[in-house]
Amino acid sequence: MKDFALLEKKLDVNFINKDLLTQAFIHRSYLNENPNAGLCHNERLEFLGDAVLELVVTDYLYQEYPDKAEGELTNLRAALVNTKMLTKTSQKLGFNDFLLLSRGEAKETGKARQYILANTFEAFIGAAFLDQGYKLCESFIRKHIIEELPEIIASGLYKDNKSKFQEKAQEITGITPAYNVQKESGPDHAKQFITGVFLGKELIAEGEGSSKQEAEEEAAKHALETKKW
Repeated sequence: MKDFALLEKKLDVNFINKDLLTQAFIHRSYLNENPNAGLCHNERLEFLGDAVLELVVTDYLYQEYPDKAEGELTNLRAALVNTKMLTKTSQKLGFNDFLLLSRGEAKETGKARQYILANTFEAFIGAAFLDQGYKLCESFIRKHIIEELPEIIASGLYKDNKSKFQEKAQEITGITPAYNVQKESGPDHAKQFITGVFLGKELIAEGEGSSKQEAEEEAAKHALETKKW
């Protein structure tokens, strides 16, 4: 088992219930090899932490940007709580060194590890909420997540590829992009989608993902590259 006291010291957070902190880092795969660990995996904590994270970020954006419309606030929130941002923050905080994974999962890198790190960050927030309450979570999220907001706004990172492609398409061609699933594959629990983005009847690009939304975002990214927009 990892020495979570080192993490507490680094984060300047002292858990009353140490098991909650440990549980936040237990991936489901770890319990397959360690069934007597005495703790559950972190998925319920992740569920709770996701809601706390969204509430803290939503409240901050609502209070700080009274003139922004709902759509722009939604995009700003999405840029702050997406997988990429949570992975980046988890890596910066050293969460990778404390993950409890199966031997096989520990060898995985790339996208699979990114999802695990992002989910672990949410689980940590859930654990902190249960152990310390809302105020600590709010302070922690403001310090480590919301601090990225000025850079996100300055660089336009809050606009996803679908939004960017739609803006450019309407500006240049006067056409609103349409998305259509071209192919589905895999079992129900692990579906893969290939989606095309069209301007009128013209197929501009395709994208693949584990959800329709992810495939559409990937298609929009490729369409921006194809059109050099």
